Amino acid sequence: MNAVTPPPVAAQRPRLVALVGNPNAGKTSLFNALTGSRQKVGNYPGVTVERKAGRLALPSGETVELLDLPGTYSLTPRSPDEAVTRDVVLGTAAHERRPDLIVAVIDATNLRNHLRFVLELRRLGLPMVVALNMADLAERDGTRIDTSELSTILGMAVIPTVAVRRRGLAELGAAVAPLLGTGTTAHAAPPAADIRLLQREAGAIAKAVVVEGGGAKRWSQRLDALTLHPVAGPLLLAALLFLMFQGVFSLAEAPMELLASGVVWLQGLVTSVLPDGWLRSLLVDGVLGGVGAVVVFLPQILILFLFILILEQSGYMVRAAFLMDRLMARVGLNGRAFIPLISSFACAIPGIMATRTIDAPKDRLTTILIAPLMTCSARLPVYAIIIAAFIPATKVGGLFNLQGLVLFALYGFGVGGALLAAWVLRRTVTKGPTPTFLMEMPKYQWPAPRDIGIGLWQRAWAFLARAGTIILASTVALWALASWPNPPEGATRPALEYSIAGKIGAGLEPLFRPIGFNKEIALALVPGMAAREVAVSALGTVYSLQGTDADHAEPLVGALRAAWSLPTALAFLAWYVFAPQCISTLAVTRRETNGWKWPAFMFGYLFAMAYAGAGITYWAARWLLG
Repeated sequence: MNAVTPPPVAAQRPRLVALVGNPNAGKTSLFNALTGSRQKVGNYPGVTVERKAGRLALPSGETVELLDLPGTYSLTPRSPDEAVTRDVVLGTAAHERRPDLIVAVIDATNLRNHLRFVLELRRLGLPMVVALNMADLAERDGTRIDTSELSTILGMAVIPTVAVRRRGLAELGAAVAPLLGTGTTAHAAPPAADIRLLQREAGAIAKAVVVEGGGAKRWSQRLDALTLHPVAGPLLLAALLFLMFQGVFSLAEAPMELLASGVVWLQGLVTSVLPDGWLRSLLVDGVLGGVGAVVVFLPQILILFLFILILEQSGYMVRAAFLMDRLMARVGLNGRAFIPLISSFACAIPGIMATRTIDAPKDRLTTILIAPLMTCSARLPVYAIIIAAFIPATKVGGLFNLQGLVLFALYGFGVGGALLAAWVLRRTVTKGPTPTFLMEMPKYQWPAPRDIGIGLWQRAWAFLARAGTIILASTVALWALASWPNPPEGATRPALEYSIAGKIGAGLEPLFRPIGFNKEIALALVPGMAAREVAVSALGTVYSLQGTDADHAEPLVGALRAAWSLPTALAFLAWYVFAPQCISTLAVTRRETNGWKWPAFMFGYLFAMAYAGAGITYWAARWLLG
């Protein structure tokens, strides 16, 4: 008889382990510590909730897939990201396996509240291990927990961990290994739990296992007395944001100059090696003149992300949201909208995705519609090149950099525009009640350098990948349109004017001339729809094609300074404060709102704001300058 040979173990899919817990329990820090660089970030099929998965090698030699699920307080979801967590652990999520084991991550300093969710998860019947995270903070606060007693009461292993210091990771892996493959495969959800009964049970368990509770939170309360003070708190927040924007310019200056010198050196090298022709023009004017003009701003973008990551990981970001609740309420939102909006400073796409934590549909829709008004990092290259060309790097009061002050003002105009738009929207197309704001305050803690490093690496890679795909493709396409057809014999005007791109720019110029834009600017705005920073590479390509080989040593700053007036430069900055969002943002908005109605509305009202803002700025500057 011929026996059927079973497939080798190596060919089987790795078992799935899910990290589940309340928000601010330290799940992501634990996930980063366990997986390191062996992680993949994407979206769940059909939704834009972020999916983080990685590989974890257990002490037994087995490698499992580790899944970091969105934070939730219960299996009764109040927002789309909480619904994803429920569907995955119940096994009802499309295109996602049910976990073989759950690691419930709880905050040791907030045991009573976090245990209630552990009790609800236990009713699912899946193998479970509890990671008692932030154990060092509990010890520092004078709280001692009897983990053996807690393990006995819960009927599962309880492992103290300190994710940011990589403590307890080996013990956690050793507890997970023997439980794999011992769970149920049933997909049915257990009967709905009585949350009040579970809360009482959690309180009784916490009281039984906390051996000693100290004067734990005095230092945290002292900090909150400052950071949440009605006067000192907003001043501190404004000072932190001001220092962030000052640092974006002052700290990035040296590495940016180094990158710019490298681009100029490469242009000179290609010019000296290749003969005059289309290939040399493509590399020097298209690729290096366009993409290089954007890549040099990588240091500024990383510094901006560094500040945001530190604010998030230290626990300050939620407090900033609390501070902003009063201001947000005046425009019809609440403090919960602040975190998606502050995330939009990095990019509107994750900011729009973060609105899934907002319960009220009208609140969520309003936040989506105004998120592109927050100045994303893609605008930073645009701001930086115009500020460098037209704003002198002088000191104000002998202390502050004028360029940093202008950048801070541009971010302020973006925030002001977003609040004004929210006020109008909440009284018209998204009219509805303003929900109350309730959010758990996380513990203050030192940011983990490892997590900061992973976050910066992921964002740097995403930016460079964008530069090597969308920006490169847009720049090469623009170079081709700006290079053909060749000017006729005896032509006296610049070659660009005879090209396809020149004709497109000439056709658009009458629309933008009233706000001070020339045909080169009108032409750059079109590929800028692919990604805002493409406008810089487009300008680099256009002005590079208009120059000579000797001009390649001159940066784009010099070309703009020679070609534009100050009112035009200021109008261009005003345009990008309110500029219609990139195509990727429109696509995400379409997925979040299930149609093209709201993306079209978003594009229309932002275009109107940008046109009006640029026009007012241009004519006001002309009047002031005589």
